[in-house]
Amino acid sequence: MINKLKENIFLKSTIILLIGGIFGKSVGFILKIIVIRALGTHGMGLYSILSPTSSLLSTIAVLSYPTAISKIISEKSSTSKDILVSLIPFSIIINIFIIIIVSISSKYLAGNLLKNSELYLPIICLSLTMPFISISSIIKGYFWGKQNMFPYMLSNFLEQITRFTIIILFISKINNIIYKICFLILVNIIGEIISQIVMVLFFPKFKINNIKININSIKNAMSISIPATMSKLIGTFSYFLEPIILTNILLYVGYTKDYIVYEYGVVNAYALSILLMPQFFTQNMSTSLVPELSKQYSLHNYELCKKRIKQIILISCFIGGISTIIITIFPSFFLKLLYNTNEGIDYIRLLSPFTLLFYIEYPLINAMQALSATKRAFKITIINSSLKLITIVLLSLLKIGMYSLILSIIINLIIATYQYYREIKKILHF
Repeated sequence: MINKLKENIFLKSTIILLIGGIFGKSVGFILKIIVIRALGTHGMGLYSILSPTSSLLSTIAVLSYPTAISKIISEKSSTSKDILVSLIPFSIIINIFIIIIVSISSKYLAGNLLKNSELYLPIICLSLTMPFISISSIIKGYFWGKQNMFPYMLSNFLEQITRFTIIILFISKINNIIYKICFLILVNIIGEIISQIVMVLFFPKFKINNIKININSIKNAMSISIPATMSKLIGTFSYFLEPIILTNILLYVGYTKDYIVYEYGVVNAYALSILLMPQFFTQNMSTSLVPELSKQYSLHNYELCKKRIKQIILISCFIGGISTIIITIFPSFFLKLLYNTNEGIDYIRLLSPFTLLFYIEYPLINAMQALSATKRAFKITIINSSLKLITIVLLSLLKIGMYSLILSIIINLIIATYQYYREIKKILHF
């Protein structure tokens, strides 16, 4: 009876996330089409070049709070109230330092590393969004730990609706591409505030006189979040270096800056965007997997852990496989329908046989964290991040243009997915 109840809770959380993900992603996807058409290929190239910087800042700002908090709450190793009250001011202090450091270094980063001096203002805007993203991640971690996914799903949907409405109303009134990018970044602040308000409405009532910062709760959370963040940080730092290394090497071998920005936009905004359309299924299912897997692993229920991982991977493969086959057969149709372009067809055809690994890799990474294997994940990330950057350099020197990036992604996917699978197998068999 108890096992059946646990099964129902897990399935209910997963289904809620999937339903919410469909609605939220649908709005987000329509919004993405509008944004791509508003910015154009060159604008999307600049926006895509900023994405690695955004990922790096987000990783530092968020510090794997959702994973750490959901793990602690599901294992009942600390009270949820203490974690929330203690981590929010802690995260605000960290993010103030991020804003100061980024503001000081933005011109150097844009001009000397990214080779696009006009991007310094969007980089500053990125730093301003980090405190809001950080606070939202802490609140989300609470609901993940409680396996109460409805507030998270609802807040995410309303956040997307808010962003959609504001962008639809104002994006056409901005003429300068850089200002458009800044606007798109800063809109996220309003979206995050709406998300936070919605989630807070679902909080249980806390007595104000009992609220105080607990240093032990911070230490408890940091003992989980820092190792998990170190692994992500290596990956996002590698991703941060990707456009810097790619741009500098391709410039060195004779490609123009306009070619690099344009083709980088085609790869990220068109090819990868279309191939990874259903990836939110995998991400949302992995979200429900972490607290469940963490709890069962702490109870030494290894057979159920194996079952959960297999369930997520099989569903991910099914969804990813069907979507990839359809997109590979009709790439021109989807590109024309969604983005009014035919750019990126060759990239799609080369990447598509390996796209399924994207859908498998994400649940495996989350499973590693839930199984307290962050040190092993950290080693894998270091190896694969280094390998990816090395392959980008070597392939770029062969003068094959943006195919150097495509081939490095494929090589990295194959090796990383195999390593994560092998480590999880070792852990659960042991």
